[in-house]
Amino acid sequence: MEEKKKTFTVTGMTCATCAKTIEKALLKSKNIKFAAVNLATNTGFVIGEDIDLEKIKEIVESVGYGISNEPPEQIEEKRFKRIKKNFIISLIFTIPITILMIINMFFTKIPYFTFIEVVVGGIVTFYAGRDTIKGAWIALTHKHTNMDTLIFFGATTAWTTSVLSFFGVKIASFGAIGTMIISFHLLGRFIESYLRDKASKEIKNLLKLQAKEARIISNGQELFLPIEAVKEGMVVLVKPGERIPIDGEIIEGISGIDEAVVSGESMPVEKTIGDEVIGGSLNLTGKIKIKTTKVGKETFLAKMIDLIQEAQGSKVPIQALADKITNWFVPAIITLAIISGVTWYLGFDKFYPFIENARRYLPWILNTNDPLSFGIFVFVATIVIACPCALGLATPMALITGTGLSAKKGLLIRNAEAIQTMKDLKTIIMDKTGTITEGHPKVVEHNLDSSLIKIVASIEKYSNHPLAKAISELSNEYFEFENIEEKSGEGIKTVLEKDEYFIGKPLDYSKYTKLLDLGYTVVEVRKNGVPIGYLGIVDPIRPDSFNAISLLKRMEINPIMVTGDNEKTASIVAKQVGIETVYAQVKPHEKLDIIREYQVSGNKVLMVGDGMNDAAALKGADVGIAIGSGTDLAIDNADIIITQEGISKIVDAIKISRLTFSVIKQNLFWAFFYNVVAIPLAMLGLLHPAIAEAAMAFSSITVILNSSKINLKRYEKSFISTKKKLTCCQ
Repeated sequence: MEEKKKTFTVTGMTCATCAKTIEKALLKSKNIKFAAVNLATNTGFVIGEDIDLEKIKEIVESVGYGISNEPPEQIEEKRFKRIKKNFIISLIFTIPITILMIINMFFTKIPYFTFIEVVVGGIVTFYAGRDTIKGAWIALTHKHTNMDTLIFFGATTAWTTSVLSFFGVKIASFGAIGTMIISFHLLGRFIESYLRDKASKEIKNLLKLQAKEARIISNGQELFLPIEAVKEGMVVLVKPGERIPIDGEIIEGISGIDEAVVSGESMPVEKTIGDEVIGGSLNLTGKIKIKTTKVGKETFLAKMIDLIQEAQGSKVPIQALADKITNWFVPAIITLAIISGVTWYLGFDKFYPFIENARRYLPWILNTNDPLSFGIFVFVATIVIACPCALGLATPMALITGTGLSAKKGLLIRNAEAIQTMKDLKTIIMDKTGTITEGHPKVVEHNLDSSLIKIVASIEKYSNHPLAKAISELSNEYFEFENIEEKSGEGIKTVLEKDEYFIGKPLDYSKYTKLLDLGYTVVEVRKNGVPIGYLGIVDPIRPDSFNAISLLKRMEINPIMVTGDNEKTASIVAKQVGIETVYAQVKPHEKLDIIREYQVSGNKVLMVGDGMNDAAALKGADVGIAIGSGTDLAIDNADIIITQEGISKIVDAIKISRLTFSVIKQNLFWAFFYNVVAIPLAMLGLLHPAIAEAAMAFSSITVILNSSKINLKRYEKSFISTKKKLTCCQ
């Protein structure tokens, strides 16, 4: 049974533990082979057999969360507004109660202050913090824990002390501290939500490009239809200054088209009758009519958005450690908090001198002689300081910004694991035709007569090979064939009037030495196995190939050409661009063998190609990059897609992946460091719960802010410094 992929929007998550809980539940289904739930994007992604959204929804709801049909950005917008409202409410009550607490502690006793704490604490904890209470309740009733559980225990314990104190129990009242915990928590959520929204702006910009309606021509009339109602074959009219709503082919008019959304380049491209246009690009100068070829999820822009969201929702190997820790983190912290509180309660007299000395330097330490009060103080501080959110956000936030920058540079990262792998690359294996060269070859010499040209052009029209188009353009008239057989890396053949025609690799290259010396690619025509003609084809080298190869070599990455073309032509092209190692006349399965050889010797190998014969090699390499103009088979087997043609984008991909992985490591380091330092301090009674909660919120915000370093300005600065370094090393 064919494996399917599904992406969906998850509601109700508040921390990394929530995401991990949903993942575990999904993976228990025998039909789901892979599951990834992303806290940063509120999305889930599964791969499996016979899976449908209803079944996924049932599993997700069974652990207390939900699935929404609304786009993630709409859900995040509503969530942001709700958090903002609750934060303002908490602030209205927390600021006055905090001022009263300070006056009550250091200046003069305020009448009925404990009662005020009970009332205000109840409003803030159970109304402004109701979403947190709900999140904790869902987790506990489904037998797991999350970040809300920590806040719930911390805030409600603090509020309970006020209630007990009000009814005469001799215990310090921490009601005001409970309101601070909720307020700091909501402040952290507010800032975190704002920054997450800002970090994912690239995907939001793409979503804005999706048209809501299109102007179609029907029976000579102009009609506006919702984009969902536009079908293949309909004619769409686009006027100057309007965005093209669908993918299609121009059937009337000439215009300059801004395809920055696709290529990352702002320079307009002139398009005329017969040229393809992509939905989301901008029509600049002329009125054009377009015949619709793709709609809905099949359009380039929709696929581009899906690929980016899929990459943002996937994981890199380094995240495995963070996932393992967050899995047991919250239960462990609750246990440590209880142990700390009980230890201080039982051993308060023994530890009191330590606290007295520490209070000289840390005035926020609770000043009390009551063991129970201090035990609760330590319990609350420990339970709110330790939050796995920073760990959970460390990787996905970096991926969001990294994949967004990649899209801006004309790169679609399909597999996030490639980001970690690319930092260790030692070898890049690249195809010649359509990769190093432009992939738009021209026939510059042949010895075929007019009747044979018509046959050859007709046969080649059935092939997807880059050379085939050049040959098929030799004629305007074509034969129709039923039985076409194309052998990848060899050629194409068919039968016409009982004669078998083959077009492809020559049987003997020595017959074409003159053409090969000129750097031509030679295609031989055979009739019933006997050579009857040839075509000499030239495929110009891409202008950016020269500089890209030079940069890769200076980055200590070895570029290698592996091509099915003849050795002579391959060597000439390789010499021109500066490649020293060349494998020529290589069959598709042999490309994979070459990759394996380099991998066995300890090299991480990147393969870049665009043809059907590159698909296996792209899949077998540690990282596969497909040129976006290539075949669907090549693109489907690649980890990264270059939407703007040119291998200089490989350099961009490597630099972005290194920058992204560097930020991921920084995020994880600070998340680990924060918890390693903060938890012992809280257990020792040296942290005030309010300071602990503020520090917890700050840790998540720091991770998000650090992830925002992955931006165009930082990338360009890094690129300039690298170029300077490379220049001085010449």
